[in-house]
Amino acid sequence: MNNYSLNNNLSGKTAIVTGGTGILGSEIAVSLAENGANVAILDIKTDIPAELAARFETAPGTVKIFSASVLDRDSLDQAADQILARFKQIDILVNGAGGNHPKSTTGVDQTFFDLPADAFRFVTDLNLLGTVLPSQVFGKTFADAKAGVILNVSSMNAFRPLTKIPAYSAAKAAVSNFTQWLAVHMAQEYSSNIRVNAIAPGFFLTEQNRFLLTDEKTGKTANLAGVGFDGGVVRLRPGG
Repeated sequence: MNNYSLNNNLSGKTAIVTGGTGILGSEIAVSLAENGANVAILDIKTDIPAELAARFETAPGTVKIFSASVLDRDSLDQAADQILARFKQIDILVNGAGGNHPKSTTGVDQTFFDLPADAFRFVTDLNLLGTVLPSQVFGKTFADAKAGVILNVSSMNAFRPLTKIPAYSAAKAAVSNFTQWLAVHMAQEYSSNIRVNAIAPGFFLTEQNRFLLTDEKTGKTANLAGVGFDGGVVRLRPGG
């Protein structure tokens, strides 16, 4: 991914990134720190690769990882106390935690009619409830301060559902809807200085999807014509 400079104009700000040890979350966390923000990463995983740790260490902003689950209100409350004790304030929340589950995916061995309810529920909880709960905990801080930024991570899949992943598609659509609701609620009830937005990423080349998007033998972009969006066809490009 590219690095974007904001001339360190986030200096003195504190940003929280849930799911901040993941591919997308860690890039967001690095970019925030490189632009001067202090970054509190919330994740159930606290071990990060040495290469990522080195990027954090060279950034102007301070990065600290806090153990918390976005599906556990108590752990989020505890993390909020720890973050405020460490950084004294919270200015930005990035709800980056999310994902899919293999058992909520249709395929040759599992039709839509056989999808386990618990797997479907796990995906909707992780993406939707995992956005709602941190917004409650840290959004309360913004409401009290009459200022703050919440950035949710939705997906292009919310607008044009991919085949085979109905739970993820529905969950990300719900995240987009919740974002619109929360933006109005926070502005009307607390302050117009509280901004709530969402980004909707497309495909990024990661180790998880590398050999879906590229040819395993040659490393060249794979021919993915036939991957359907709502019955249509799209040709996917790494990083698109």
